[in-house]
Amino acid sequence: MFRRQSLFFLLILFFACKPPGSEHNFATEPEVDFDLEAIRKRGSLVALLDNNSISYFIYKGQPMGYEYELLKQFTKSLKVDLKVRLVTGIEQAIDLLNKGEGDVLAFPLTITAERKQFVTFTNPHFDTRQVLVQKKPANWRMQAPEMLEKKLIRQPEQLSGQEVYVMKGSAFRDRLLELNTQLTTPITIKEDSATAETESLIQKVATGEIKFTVTDEVIANINTLYYSNLDINTVLSEPQQIAWAVRSNSPALHAEINTWLAKTKKSGLYKVIYDKYFKSSRLALTRIKDDYSSLAGGQLSPFDEQLKKGAQQIGWDWRLVASVMYQESNFNPRVKSWAGAIGLMQIMPETGEYFGASNLWDPSQNINVGIRFLKFLDKHWAKTVPDAEERMKFVLASYNVGLSHVIDAQKLTRKYGKDPTLWEDNVEYYLLQKRDPKYFRDPVAVVGYCRCDGPVRYVKEVLQRYDEYRLRIAA
Repeated sequence: MFRRQSLFFLLILFFACKPPGSEHNFATEPEVDFDLEAIRKRGSLVALLDNNSISYFIYKGQPMGYEYELLKQFTKSLKVDLKVRLVTGIEQAIDLLNKGEGDVLAFPLTITAERKQFVTFTNPHFDTRQVLVQKKPANWRMQAPEMLEKKLIRQPEQLSGQEVYVMKGSAFRDRLLELNTQLTTPITIKEDSATAETESLIQKVATGEIKFTVTDEVIANINTLYYSNLDINTVLSEPQQIAWAVRSNSPALHAEINTWLAKTKKSGLYKVIYDKYFKSSRLALTRIKDDYSSLAGGQLSPFDEQLKKGAQQIGWDWRLVASVMYQESNFNPRVKSWAGAIGLMQIMPETGEYFGASNLWDPSQNINVGIRFLKFLDKHWAKTVPDAEERMKFVLASYNVGLSHVIDAQKLTRKYGKDPTLWEDNVEYYLLQKRDPKYFRDPVAVVGYCRCDGPVRYVKEVLQRYDEYRLRIAA
């Protein structure tokens, strides 16, 4: 008897002494000290984005989305790059934020008292309400509106005893728990996995796999364009505020976001972006149904298959070649530059002639020449840059500005004691110096002056877009 009592008290002591927040499976407080000054010094802001059809997607090769466009405007104001990381699950997002693997949690996140324990919210973006998502009857188009209404749940008390699925750790779960305090027979709340995507439960309702879920009204409105058999007209909450979040020890970043957000709203730019994603049904339908949207067909362009075959010749991911093509022509085969470069890969006539092309306006020939030129450049740089990832940057710069200028920059790098096999802060640095007479008149710089901020920016933009393609477009 005594041994059982001792064990009981030991268990009580163990649970009483557990550290605060240990009942959570995520970091509940910051584990790093990294605020705005450090972000500026690093030169990039890492944003954690929800994996949904509004926040971030690729359309005809161009990254888009409500959160994405706002973040691009914000990072532009900071004069830093934007790096995107897609996250599924609110708890995972908070965990990554507090561990320093992201700087801002740019979700459509409901402000709640519980979440304020773990993160600091920005000023609200907008208000929304929680709505019930349910499937209409199979023959709903044939039914009179009054008959259809009788078959749908319209009052929260009608959910008594029903199973309702929600995302784990969501404000939707909290609202259902509140409703249960008012119901004789409680709602059975089923929490989806911690890594479930925001819209996966909506799809399950549409396909009949589950009967009910709850989501934000703005998300629900967009999804009814995908699934016309869904009803979202049963409101379950009062208006709730939606905001982004930062670590609680990032006051400077928090203040900067709030200041920028206020200016953006005052200027009218915020309304333009908001209306574009939440009020334009034409754009929503286009991005849902277009083959060249990551939300639908998952293709980048009509030329994907040829890019996939061509990329194998140089051992590159085809999405990197696609990023080059988008940078050159926006996938438009009829473009001609002021300098005379033609078509999808912006090939100069003399380059086309060298590689045997008879018609650079023909997309197939144009892509073929572009691939062969990239392969030629890769073969050249393989002699002095053994690392494939680094060599890729040399190839891209050479494709943009010409091989000779990058060779000059590599020679200058070697002469001045830096590493000629590395791009960033090494060859890149001396390419930028080729506007300075000290460097472009140096005997090792054969081709002389170059205003080379363009190719440096080109490399960065192509690789950033490639990273974004990898997030949303299958290999």
